Amino acid sequence: MAKKTKADKPKPEAAAESGAVKKKNKPAAKSAAKQKDDKSASARKTASAKKTTSAKKSAGAKNIVASAEAASGKTLVIVESPAKARTLEKILGRSYHVSSSIGHVRDLPKGRIAVDVEHDFEPEYINVRGKADIIKSLKAASEKSKRTLLASDPDREGEAIAWHLATLLNIDPSSDCRIRMQEITEHGVKNAVANPDQIDMNLVEAQQSRRVLDRLVGYNLSPLLWYKVRRGLSAGRVQSVALRIICEREDEIEAFVPEEYWLLDVIASNGPRQYTMRVDKKKGKKFVPGNLAQSLETEEAIRNNPIIVENFRVKESKRPSLPPFKTSVLQQEASRRLGFSPRRTMRVAQSLYEGVEIPGRGPVGLITYMRTDSLRLAPEALDSSRKFINNNIGADYLPERPNIFTAKGRSQDAHEAIRATDPFLTPEALKPHLTPEQFRLYDLIWRRFVASQMSPAHVSRTTVEASAGEYGMKQEGIVVTFDGWGKIWPLGVKATVIPPAEAGENLILDNVKREQKFTQPPARYTDAGLVKVLEEKGIGRPSTYASIVETIADRNYIERDEDRKLVPTKLGRLVNTFLVKYFPNLINTEFTAMMETDLDSVESGSENWVAVLRNFWEQFKPVLDNVSETAERMKIEATPVGEDCPECGKPLVIKSGRFGEFIACTGYPDCKYTRNIVKTTGIKCPKCGEGELIQRRAAKGKVKGRSFYGCTRYPDCDHVSWKKPAAKKASPANGDGESTYDESGMETDDGAVMSS
Repeated sequence: MAKKTKADKPKPEAAAESGAVKKKNKPAAKSAAKQKDDKSASARKTASAKKTTSAKKSAGAKNIVASAEAASGKTLVIVESPAKARTLEKILGRSYHVSSSIGHVRDLPKGRIAVDVEHDFEPEYINVRGKADIIKSLKAASEKSKRTLLASDPDREGEAIAWHLATLLNIDPSSDCRIRMQEITEHGVKNAVANPDQIDMNLVEAQQSRRVLDRLVGYNLSPLLWYKVRRGLSAGRVQSVALRIICEREDEIEAFVPEEYWLLDVIASNGPRQYTMRVDKKKGKKFVPGNLAQSLETEEAIRNNPIIVENFRVKESKRPSLPPFKTSVLQQEASRRLGFSPRRTMRVAQSLYEGVEIPGRGPVGLITYMRTDSLRLAPEALDSSRKFINNNIGADYLPERPNIFTAKGRSQDAHEAIRATDPFLTPEALKPHLTPEQFRLYDLIWRRFVASQMSPAHVSRTTVEASAGEYGMKQEGIVVTFDGWGKIWPLGVKATVIPPAEAGENLILDNVKREQKFTQPPARYTDAGLVKVLEEKGIGRPSTYASIVETIADRNYIERDEDRKLVPTKLGRLVNTFLVKYFPNLINTEFTAMMETDLDSVESGSENWVAVLRNFWEQFKPVLDNVSETAERMKIEATPVGEDCPECGKPLVIKSGRFGEFIACTGYPDCKYTRNIVKTTGIKCPKCGEGELIQRRAAKGKVKGRSFYGCTRYPDCDHVSWKKPAAKKASPANGDGESTYDESGMETDDGAVMSS
């Protein structure tokens, strides 16, 4: 959990951003003895640091020798993560040695563009800083090994990692050095090792194109934003389009004008049979009362005319099963059902893919590769799921033939859908061996996979239609007659039983209920909702969805409201305004989707990666140069607070800094008064009863940027909660009339509930 900061004390960083940094007092002169002691302490510290460095070098050298000896005469398999390495080593046995590169070993350097535009966009790769010992260890092991196999993840990025490793280890990319594992099970791993392949250079070039393209956009637009808007800003090819989508939705919400309408429900009966029908027609055409007068006129007509049943029908239908997960849908469902962010979903899914120790079976990868846009299932997966359904759920739930699904629109179909590697490993059986968040996500994936191969659900839809004069009304109901795949996955059906009726029969009016409504603006996006829109518009790919939202949130372009929905900040809207004004043909969904299509063409081998980049650069560079010379500077206008500075009496305003908004004095730099913006709830702290609950924002860790609620008396009172506090009305149990707090605790990152 992130540490909390005092509400009444502004962050030093925020003050620095506004220029309100107080000068430090000069320290008093030190005595000669004190200076001598300081020099001795400094010398001891330097000597200690040298010893530590020497010890690290010695340990690194020993590790390199040990790695070489361990791989001697064996087949060396290199993966990205240590967890994956441990799983593979236990599966493959003693004739194999598995090492980890711990991610990328070569990349473009930070701080400069490192792309030679004049020479076919040649990227300047360097060894990743801090990976020297790992690279030396891998080289030593590869030289001593009988053979080296590169087993990075089976996607573009994984293929690029394999190519970089081959370059460093002097392995011919056209040799059979590459293995790809769709699932980390004994069958999946041994099958991959038995069928090595060449490094797919089309995949490598597609990934390289993306990296170079993003570097050309980001490292040219970001300095421009520094100069034209404010220092420290950044822009990107995909992230800026995502920001535009969020800003445009906010514009729609602000421009929305609500319209009044009324709902009329007619309650009528015949003996014990009662119906609640909604008025929906007038003279045979669709009708909704638009104001009070129309609703009263409609009610009067219904009361003054007999209610006659026009039609009663029952329609039987089937609901086919839902497909197994692809990446975007997994992220959406995990957000909706589990409250997981896309980044958290992918982190947990990665751990399930890389393997979990199961007693009696050893390390087992529980799901297939989790970055995919395919809905395809392997034949063995279809066979095992059908066997499980027949043996454990019932023959009635097994369709005659397997359910086959095809992804709509553009799909690379490089991998299977996300599924459990073995349906017989049920979530409940594995629960003791999984963390809470692993269990919840595995349960979601397992259920969706098994449900996808079950029989359709059968539902019965009932409709009764009636009329009263020139007005028509209707009630619809639905009941499930056979649950089918709904036995293990929610059908989303709320059963409503309507008693039978006969056409022509009269109903007795019991009551008419009128309710005033107003149309609502479009909702803000959630993380999962934005992922859905990005996928629909062809922006980004399964491997990038999770990082897009986090990137623009980390840069303070968006924030999450109390309902965890995405709201653009003033800074985000200003950046978006600048980019859309001067780069309308670049920062838009159509162009970004077109570039994704071009990258797919590079992957398939139908487009040359240099030609794709050259075509982009020839359009982008002239616009960039023109904007650099002619664009006007933009800045966020300070918002008045409506009160005066307590130190100098000048007006206070809201300013935006590196760490968000804060209140500052307009008399700066003469007056350096600042304070944080505190969002109060008006609810007393349930723990101490003295302080008030206020909204804060986590500043560190995996929950950085997330809002939570804490007591104003912190650190004397340490009460915190993720959930928005809700005041309860007075009740007989606490009839004092004061509000009480609806407490729900805080959920930690591992899914456990932490009491306050």
